[in-house]
Amino acid sequence: MIRFAGTWFRYGSSWVVRDLDLEVADGELLVVVGPTGSGKTTLLKMIDGLVPHFSGGELRGDVIVAGHSIRDTPPTELAGTVGYVGQDPAASFVTDLVEEEIAYAMENLGIEPAVMRRRVEEALDLMSLHELRDRRLTTLSGGQRQRVAIAAVLAAAPRILVLDEPTAALDPGAAEEVLSSLTRLVHDVGMTVVLAEHRLERVLPFADRVVLLDGQGGMVAGEPGAVMADSALAPPLIELGRLAGWSPLPITVREARRRCGPLREALAELPTLAPEADGGDVVAKTDGLCASFGNLLALDGVDLAVRAGTITAIMGRNGSGKSTLLSCLAGIKEPSCGNASVGQTPPADLSAAERIRTVGFVPQEASLLLYAQRVDEECATADEEHGLAPGTTAASVTAIAGELAPDRHPRDLSEGQQLALALGIVLAPAPRLVLLDEPTRGLDYEAKRSLVAILEMLRAKGVAIVVATHDVELVAQVADHAVVLAQGEVIANGGAREVICHTPAFAPQVAKVLSPLAWLTVGEVAAALEGSPS
Repeated sequence: MIRFAGTWFRYGSSWVVRDLDLEVADGELLVVVGPTGSGKTTLLKMIDGLVPHFSGGELRGDVIVAGHSIRDTPPTELAGTVGYVGQDPAASFVTDLVEEEIAYAMENLGIEPAVMRRRVEEALDLMSLHELRDRRLTTLSGGQRQRVAIAAVLAAAPRILVLDEPTAALDPGAAEEVLSSLTRLVHDVGMTVVLAEHRLERVLPFADRVVLLDGQGGMVAGEPGAVMADSALAPPLIELGRLAGWSPLPITVREARRRCGPLREALAELPTLAPEADGGDVVAKTDGLCASFGNLLALDGVDLAVRAGTITAIMGRNGSGKSTLLSCLAGIKEPSCGNASVGQTPPADLSAAERIRTVGFVPQEASLLLYAQRVDEECATADEEHGLAPGTTAASVTAIAGELAPDRHPRDLSEGQQLALALGIVLAPAPRLVLLDEPTRGLDYEAKRSLVAILEMLRAKGVAIVVATHDVELVAQVADHAVVLAQGEVIANGGAREVICHTPAFAPQVAKVLSPLAWLTVGEVAAALEGSPS
């Protein structure tokens, strides 16, 4: 169905893809993984011809898609064969309502109305969107927009579906539903699916094969277990298998639970881990906070206290009010009742200079914070605006994502690199309150570890941090407290270990494997075993 034939590609002087020979079979689910900025998006865009027809750059060799060379076939001619959903699904929306958006691509392809109606209903059901069919796209959460974008592509019935970070904005339950739906299409209809994803704990159980990009233009391809055996990028389940010496490595939680009896027995004899930090003074709080978008009640009587030197995770299904809560704390969204305050002041009442020094906010669309023409200009401008020593912001960015090319335009960076740049800009002044909305979206495991180290450093300095996230593994690593929202209401609020271990939908992989023991990370397990008498 898809064949990369001696494919090379570069945008400038460095090759993003080097001598790639790869065939993707009809009815295969292929997962592309690799470090942030390793070329995953470029590889995916080759399949529908966006690279090189719209990206520019130099292509050597060829990519054959359903018998057509991308060299000679423009993307418009591949539109009926290849459906593509990018990292920013909202950028592709052209209508106002959910149902209209799903029907739009079929209208362009000239599909008969009766067929269109049937396919719209099928797509709504596949993506669990039937209750949102009449909603305006502007009122949807990031995860809901992601599902609409996938549904719109599926409704056109392509033979090949290409998805770039399809679960990044989805809560764990919605991600599993989407991946299960894609698997059904692969198994039952024979659709070919190629997706790139950083959250390997979600996608590996569904993959037929994995392609691992090394960041230097090379790649390794094979079955998930074989590729993960030597990969530096590995989900917690793989790392736990390596620690326990399991062979072959487990790909699913069920496989790991069948083998973990001895490990669970050893850990059961070890002391209970220390509780999360209580923190210092209250830095920010909400009292009976309500917020609405028209007739939609997004937050309903939320009470929350955020203390200095703590990390609070805000969790919940897509559309539960997480981003709205952060927007209220940042002073961007006005409450409809109740109040939010930073210190003793409503954040909206702070001057621009005071807000920068007091509140650091990174939204889901991190690119909204980037406006310079070069990476180095972005960092230098941030140093000047924040009153920092020259190079401070650049060092903060490098600590998260490594060296970014200083002459690159920020909009030409991968989504993960854009996020790292935005995070570096916001975190460099070390504000008293840091608000992060899906901060690991687009970050590989190494970049996530760097982010965790920075958050821990800020916590040690007494900074209060609030993270709205679907990344349960991040919560397991750093959170002191966890709050779970549902339909704008708080349904759980307590220590992170207690909340996520007793909430199966939001439990990390290690907790699922070792349940009923309350262990969260591989690092905890390794430290406990090293300290136990042999």
